[in-house]
Amino acid sequence: MTRKMGYHRILIGFLLVYLLLPLIATALYAFAGKWDHTILPETWTLDWFRQMSLDARFLESLWNSFYLCGISVLLSLVVMLPTVFIVTVYFPRWEFLFKSLVVLPYAIPGIVAAVGLIRAYSSGPIAISGTAYILIGAYFVAILPYMYQGLRNSMLTVDAPALLDAAEMLGVSKITAFRTVILPNILPGVTVSILLSFSVLFGEFVLTNMLVGGQIETVQIYLYKRLAESGHLASTIAILYFSFILLVSIGLTKIGNLMKGGLRL
Repeated sequence: MTRKMGYHRILIGFLLVYLLLPLIATALYAFAGKWDHTILPETWTLDWFRQMSLDARFLESLWNSFYLCGISVLLSLVVMLPTVFIVTVYFPRWEFLFKSLVVLPYAIPGIVAAVGLIRAYSSGPIAISGTAYILIGAYFVAILPYMYQGLRNSMLTVDAPALLDAAEMLGVSKITAFRTVILPNILPGVTVSILLSFSVLFGEFVLTNMLVGGQIETVQIYLYKRLAESGHLASTIAILYFSFILLVSIGLTKIGNLMKGGLRL
């Protein structure tokens, strides 16, 4: 038994080294000043981070990513939250059909979806190809599975139909019951769905590059363009992006632990 545990630890150790080594090398390169003929950098500097903070293109691409992802997630939440609530409480028989429609984005490759959107909206009465509108629409569809599954699980966890019935027995209207009883109880799940959807969109490249790559520059497109200009700057962007995703992951883990503990806000 002890020998098996030792083998498992060695295997996990190799796996961690395999996964972390590229990230460590990228981080070292982001802080390296001179690194030519030595194993570790000869000098260290924060100049690459300073250049990034002063680069108007980077700040603009960061803002573009935040507002495009934020609007898409907010739009998805506004549409999906009442829809999932209505389906879960009043039309549970339709849930299988609704779930089948929602997970369709998984079956469509990003390149195929982007080409189809470009052909459909490059001309005609709704010519929005190359604008933020088509990207927000594509983002909205891309995060439907994540938003739906998170909200649905939250509704089922708190037994939304039973809570609604109990509130109505006490004389509360449906809208008031949803706002004061259902929503506070599913708030951790809503938060997880928002953060997960936002992190997925923040790292999206294929759809963004094909739909608006020449008109709107996001962080991923900016990183792709800077790869050919400076490896130090590209490493800096990658570390900043990883740090953001790490913070989101920590937040998701904390909220998930609170939900497992039975927290009711």
